[in-house]
Amino acid sequence: MSALGAGEAAPSQVGPERRPGRSLPRGTLLVAVGAFLLTLAALLPLYVYERMALLPAGAEFDIRMLDEDAGYLDTSTWSWVESAELSRVTRVDASAHGGDWSAWEVSVDTSVPDRMIDHWSRRVIVDRETGRAVNCCGEHVDGDRAVRQAGLVYFWPPGDGEGEYPFYDAEVRSAPMLEFQEWEEVAGVPVRRYSQWIESTQMPDSARPVPASLFRPGATGTVTATRWLEVSRTFWVEPVSGIVVNAHETRAETLRPQNDSGEAPLLYARLVLAEQQVAAQAEQARVRSVLLRALSSWAPWTLAPLGGLVVLVGLVRARRGRDAHGGAERGPERAEGEPVAPTPG
Repeated sequence: MSALGAGEAAPSQVGPERRPGRSLPRGTLLVAVGAFLLTLAALLPLYVYERMALLPAGAEFDIRMLDEDAGYLDTSTWSWVESAELSRVTRVDASAHGGDWSAWEVSVDTSVPDRMIDHWSRRVIVDRETGRAVNCCGEHVDGDRAVRQAGLVYFWPPGDGEGEYPFYDAEVRSAPMLEFQEWEEVAGVPVRRYSQWIESTQMPDSARPVPASLFRPGATGTVTATRWLEVSRTFWVEPVSGIVVNAHETRAETLRPQNDSGEAPLLYARLVLAEQQVAAQAEQARVRSVLLRALSSWAPWTLAPLGGLVVLVGLVRARRGRDAHGGAERGPERAEGEPVAPTPG
């Protein structure tokens, strides 16, 4: 057995000799980054935008409309009251209902400072993509479960065109069309103006006893009368987000005897959305429209060319790396005509 020579160091490695790890080819990282950017450019409009554009599944909000010079029939004295400060508040409590629907519990209160003059409620299932009512799952209008609600409920479908839209009026159980009028600007936000008009229509299940003197002065007793509604609505809608920035509503309600002629005014109001709510809705629409535009167009149109350029640079670097590596393995080549070195004998 041989011994280590004087001053000879013992080997430090046990087992086979390790070879240095092989590094990634040049350009691989750039190609991977470019491919990621291209994939992201495709996913943002095709998937992320579609999910972000949906109406929120759960939400609580109020829609407060006011008229400081309304008129209404005081049913405690059966006398007409003028120049009243009247408010109409729609309260919405929305909760998730499946993946793409939302269940809205809605209450509508019409009041003057000292009393409530009208109240009704509804439940409606809303398609979060289209903003339209879905016939399902315990829908009702003021307890009437035979209704079949249809059309828009409040929000517009994000990014949709200028065309006409059916908008459901729960009080008359129908969805007349909202017609596009023109482009305007509200609180610095470009919006589309839509209008709807409903001619005088009897409200279902509205029959009630009222004094006969409402229709014939000096008459005694009561008669059965029904409630009739004529209404015109205007909405200002930010089209990218589908958010209603402003709304006006003029409504005239009357009582008509069932088996006689004549009518008596019940309510007249020119309602407008509260100013602070217009400002808040405009800001929300502005922020959301920027986000949706970024997802649908700005980001994809930026990321796609950038990703393609990065992939191209990576491929060029990979090609050059292969050429350089191949040249190193072949070694220096003999030039044409150069004499061959003699071989030692």
